[in-house]
Amino acid sequence: MEAYKEFAYIYDELMNDVEYKTWFEYIKEIIKTKNIKGKKVLEMACGTGNFTEYLCNEGYDVTCFDISQEMLTIAYQKLRKYRNVTILNQDMTEFKLKDKFDVIVSICDSINYITDLKNLHKVFSNVYEHLNEGGIFIFDINSYYKLKNIIGNNVFVDENEKVFYVWENYYDNNLDVCEFYLNFFVKECDRYKRFEEKHLQKAYRSEEIINALKLAKFNTIDVYDAFTFKAPTNNSERINFIAKK
Repeated sequence: MEAYKEFAYIYDELMNDVEYKTWFEYIKEIIKTKNIKGKKVLEMACGTGNFTEYLCNEGYDVTCFDISQEMLTIAYQKLRKYRNVTILNQDMTEFKLKDKFDVIVSICDSINYITDLKNLHKVFSNVYEHLNEGGIFIFDINSYYKLKNIIGNNVFVDENEKVFYVWENYYDNNLDVCEFYLNFFVKECDRYKRFEEKHLQKAYRSEEIINALKLAKFNTIDVYDAFTFKAPTNNSERINFIAKK
C-alpha cells in the first residue's frame, strides 16, 4: 500500500481544520526575524498546495515539489493560475535543482516520513546545497512524545458527510517508528468506496535532528515549540526547527 494515492483526493476534506494561514504567518515572522530579503522559496513535500498558495499570494518566487503524483494533481488545479510557481515531482532524499533558494520550507511533519538517519542526513545535506549563503531551512516534526504516547498504539475513528475512516496505529519500540493503518470509506452517490493506506513516521528526538543538521554543515540551529518562539517542553507535540547556512 503506497501512501497518498487515493487518499490524495480526499486529503483536503480531512485536513480542513489545519490552520495554514496561521502556519504561514508564523513562517513569515521567522523570515522577517532572520532578516531574509530574498524572495526565492523552495517548498518540499508541498502536498495539495494549500500552504503553497499563501507563498504565491505573498509574491514569493516559489518552487514546490512532492513525491506523490496524485497530490500534485490536486496542487496543480489550485496553483496553475499563478505565474510565480514551478511544480515538480521530486523526492526529498534525491532532489536536484539548478536553482538555489533563500528559504527552504517543509511543513506538516513531512520530515517524520524519512524513517532512517542515513536518509535524513541525505535530505539535510541536499537542502544545505540548495540554499543560498545566509539562507534558512524551516521545518517541523511530530515530536517523539506525540508519536510514542499520543498516537502510539491507539485507534482513532472519525467521519463527516463524505468520509468515514478508522486510523489504527502500531508503535515499534525497537525502531521508534509509528505505523499508521488508514481504512477509508468514501461516499459516492448511494454507496461507499473503501480503500486502505499505510503510512510510516519516525519518532525523532530533537537531539537526533540537531546532530543530523550539524552533520550536514548547519551550525546555527533554533528549536521552538511549534508556532512560538519558546523552547519546546517534554510534552510538546510539534517542534519547529530553523537552520541557517
